[in-house]
Amino acid sequence: MRRLALIVLSGLIAWTSAVTPVSAARIKDVASLQAGRDNQLIGYGLVVGLQGTGDGLRSSPFTEQSLRAMLQNLGISTQGGESRSKNIAAVLVTATLPPFASPGSRVDVTVGSLGDSTSLRGGTLVMTSLTGADGQIYAVAQGSVVVTGFNAEGDAAALQQGITTAGRVPNGAIIERELPSRFKDAIDLVLQLRNPDFSTAIGMADAINTFARQKFGGPIAEARDSQTVEISKPKMADLTRLMADIENLTIKTDVPARVVINERTGTIVIGQDVQISEVAVSYGTLTVQVSETPTIVQPAPFSDGVTAAEPNTQIQAQVEGGQVAILNGSNLRSLVAGLNSIGVKPDGIISILQGIKSAGALQAELVLQ
Repeated sequence: MRRLALIVLSGLIAWTSAVTPVSAARIKDVASLQAGRDNQLIGYGLVVGLQGTGDGLRSSPFTEQSLRAMLQNLGISTQGGESRSKNIAAVLVTATLPPFASPGSRVDVTVGSLGDSTSLRGGTLVMTSLTGADGQIYAVAQGSVVVTGFNAEGDAAALQQGITTAGRVPNGAIIERELPSRFKDAIDLVLQLRNPDFSTAIGMADAINTFARQKFGGPIAEARDSQTVEISKPKMADLTRLMADIENLTIKTDVPARVVINERTGTIVIGQDVQISEVAVSYGTLTVQVSETPTIVQPAPFSDGVTAAEPNTQIQAQVEGGQVAILNGSNLRSLVAGLNSIGVKPDGIISILQGIKSAGALQAELVLQ
């Protein structure tokens, strides 16, 4: 069995077929370990070495304060001096601490300008401490900033591509502290479905219990709700090996029927399980064109008249389309045939689907992006 999808892109209605069978999904592909979540880190730092594209120290006083504090920590006195340098910028540094990260490992960091800097290209992030939500320092970042955007400016023209006030430092942060909790200290395992569904959660618990009866002699999993499945650790079982065995079990997945519409790009994705009750649809476009062609009227010779403009308006109305089609989407193929018979563009299909949903004939969730 294959899961089919309908994709409408730039006026083209086409079929796609997923290459992965529905019944061959592994648990590691549809669920994640609750104890193995990421953690966000944040810090404030300075980028130096910019070629005149840094912050204006008068308009960004926090940059000058940070510069003075950094120099004082390095043993350089800045009392009574005033800096006008444009090669330094204040930035906000963010990173993601992966689960089970150990001290000494490296992660990528992202930097973004806080002041009026025009570009971070060519800059270097100086040592910046990154803290978590608990206020503890978990990593220290430093390194060259990679900026993909660029800008060029002349006397009469300017060109900019991408963003020049944000960049990345690949492997720029070193983990200094590990998370307080450890994986093997846990008593139970909690798996969270990425797409919550009661049928999938029950199927996952059943598959885990079938495996547990063969290896441990009894069930160990219970579905709490549509998203979480709790697993009790058997006695004398190694938690790491148990998780390795469980995450490779295959289960059947199920998701609600859903239609995803992106009105900005005109992309429509319709799942295989979407059904439409029998409904008649008429689609037509009314185009009204108003043309103004004023005529200049000259006065008669030797008269006291003045030159005037005589208005001349032409209005044309044209109706395109207007076909009536009966849609009965008992399956995706008949739905595609019905939409193609009307011959509308993606914006028209979006309006039709929204109207069918309002009429109560679309048996699916309508997601607008």
